[in-house]
Amino acid sequence: MSSILSRNQKVVPQKKTRQEYAEDALYREVWEDVNNEKTLKFIKKYYRYLIAGALVVLIIATGFQIGARHIAAQKMHTAEMYEDALASVDANNLAHFADDASGATADLALFQAYLLDGDVSKLERLVTDGDTRDFRDLARLHIVNVRGDEMSATDVEKYLSDLDTKSSPFYYTASLTIAQKYLADGNRESANKWLDKILNDKDAPASIVGTATPLR
Repeated sequence: MSSILSRNQKVVPQKKTRQEYAEDALYREVWEDVNNEKTLKFIKKYYRYLIAGALVVLIIATGFQIGARHIAAQKMHTAEMYEDALASVDANNLAHFADDASGATADLALFQAYLLDGDVSKLERLVTDGDTRDFRDLARLHIVNVRGDEMSATDVEKYLSDLDTKSSPFYYTASLTIAQKYLADGNRESANKWLDKILNDKDAPASIVGTATPLR
């Protein structure tokens, strides 16, 4: 009976003695010293690599900041030059700006220069050297509008062949232009081929369809 009662009694944990507390403190102190010593040995062994790694991270971060600032400054300078050339309303200034600039900005400046002076050679330059497909294709269409009377329908079709893909923003306009040229040359069969191509395309713009329908 006494053994059962003793098992049911609450077990009260024994308090640590001062000596046990002192031993715990000494153990922690020794453990910290060991860890500190290991850390110092690790740093002494690999400090060159740690410093080199930190320098690499610093150089990369600095490089990104300098590069971003340089790009931003270049874009700002280009925008200012473009505004100056545009404000002058001078085709030559815009053409010179296009020589120094790049991308769509240069193409736009060169196309605007053509609009100012009507110099078709600027369109030809866009066709051969333009940085963006949109302006290259637009230049081809304008050249056909300017020189279409000097070209046969087959010449026009060949010249606009690069636009015969939906990746060109002027795909439908080019198709309609070719059809109209064949009609002007009296070739109804070839014209209908291009008109049918437009009218059977569910994605064709309403304005293009509206022009093509009475021609068919």
